Amino acid sequence: MARIVTYNVHRCVGADRRLDVGRIADVLARLNPDIVALQELDVGRARTGGVDQAHEIGRRLDMACHFHAALRVEEEQYGDAILTTYPETLMQVGPLPGYARIRSLEPRGALWICVEIDGRKVQIINTHLGLVPREQQLQAACLAGQGWLKHPECKGPTILLGDFNATASSLVYRTLTTRLKPARGLAPHKSATSTFPSPLPVLRIDHVFVSPEVRVLDVFAPFEPLTRVASDHLPLVMDFELA
Repeated sequence: MARIVTYNVHRCVGADRRLDVGRIADVLARLNPDIVALQELDVGRARTGGVDQAHEIGRRLDMACHFHAALRVEEEQYGDAILTTYPETLMQVGPLPGYARIRSLEPRGALWICVEIDGRKVQIINTHLGLVPREQQLQAACLAGQGWLKHPECKGPTILLGDFNATASSLVYRTLTTRLKPARGLAPHKSATSTFPSPLPVLRIDHVFVSPEVRVLDVFAPFEPLTRVASDHLPLVMDFELA
């Protein structure tokens, strides 16, 4: 069995407004994951003390780290990362399309690595979509297209996960499920998977999508004192095997 987690860490600022990178690492350490997809990380930003949050969390968990900056302002960066204990290869990073009618939108991107599990290659794509529905639709179509999920190298077991800022009733969700299956629907046991807002989660906007080679064993969002305060999202956990 392997465990993968997606977690929007809100630049390591919790629901109590306290900045604490170590607390995020503690949440993840308790979950004992093999792969972690993180969103909303600061790297070298004055507002969070100049810390490289991605690599600091990786260091504390003793995991390899790949970071992609969706936003750069001189030396400051903000974006997403994938951490793992498995042998890994960085496949691709890149921006996702914005919505030209609204120029002030935050840039978004995606990060793709290949990990080796029991001798098999598994494709892992982490993303964080925008907030505007039309923008999200363009980004989901991009992910479902030739640059990502239809890329010639994106074959075999594949997991797409992250913060999609969209629920299961959205066009975004329907677009992505033309390529992959929602993991929650494949889990043998139906656990709580709402992740936002963390103190009282009512929205399922963090998701995991899988290809047929991934056998889902469980999907859940741990609702505990630490996870309720460490970020504004709960982590979303999937346990799986390769079929």
